[in-house]
Amino acid sequence: MKTLKAAILATGITGALLVAPALEARPGWGSPWGGGYGGWGNSWDDPLMGGPIGSPISSRNRTQDSREGRVEVSRFVAQGPEAAELGKGIVAVQSDSGEGQWVPGAERAAYEAAIVEALVGAGYDTQHKDDKGGQVAELKISRQVLTPAEEKRNPVSGTAAMGVSNRGSAYGLAVNVDLTKPRTALIGTRLDTRIVDKVSGKVLWEGYATIATREGDDKWPDYRIAGKLASALFDGFPKADPVGLGAAQN
Repeated sequence: MKTLKAAILATGITGALLVAPALEARPGWGSPWGGGYGGWGNSWDDPLMGGPIGSPISSRNRTQDSREGRVEVSRFVAQGPEAAELGKGIVAVQSDSGEGQWVPGAERAAYEAAIVEALVGAGYDTQHKDDKGGQVAELKISRQVLTPAEEKRNPVSGTAAMGVSNRGSAYGLAVNVDLTKPRTALIGTRLDTRIVDKVSGKVLWEGYATIATREGDDKWPDYRIAGKLASALFDGFPKADPVGLGAAQN
């Protein structure tokens, strides 16, 4: 019995040694996905699937819009002796919806409060009224859609491919799982402010600030947008920007 087992083992070893050179002459034979079948390795690559057959497609790379959270500012100062009164005395605040998408009164209150705070910081008295003189800060708040909201999409999609040769066939399936939520609309909010001499009606100073934010973004409630715009608008008040140029802030 021992002699028979030894004979079988010797025969198996001899067969393996005879087969080994044949395998070495066929690179990749043992792996149909790795360069096998005489150099077919690259033929399995499918650019639409993002790699070799059977490899998963990664979720889409999404970059933030460069406009998000960025503030653009332009300011102008009138020429004349009246401009010397800027930042002094009593000022009243008035607002309306401006042009574009309607901004309800409850939301405008946040912008009025932000402007009042900025005017106090600039040296104005906002607590008292002057029916005969003083200045008036007129506000307009408007919005517009810069980029529409993304449409809802199927979070799971896939691509299939099959290759056939005289040595056999192979089938691959790539699945793309994209769990990112569709982006909401990118909204541009613009705050226009001008300061008018109540007696002469002359515009002493005016400017506007804009910002782009995602609709419904919890990071950008109205009071924060209003504060950001008012702070940028009255930064260095009553300075003006060079003609045709504005300031940008992040």
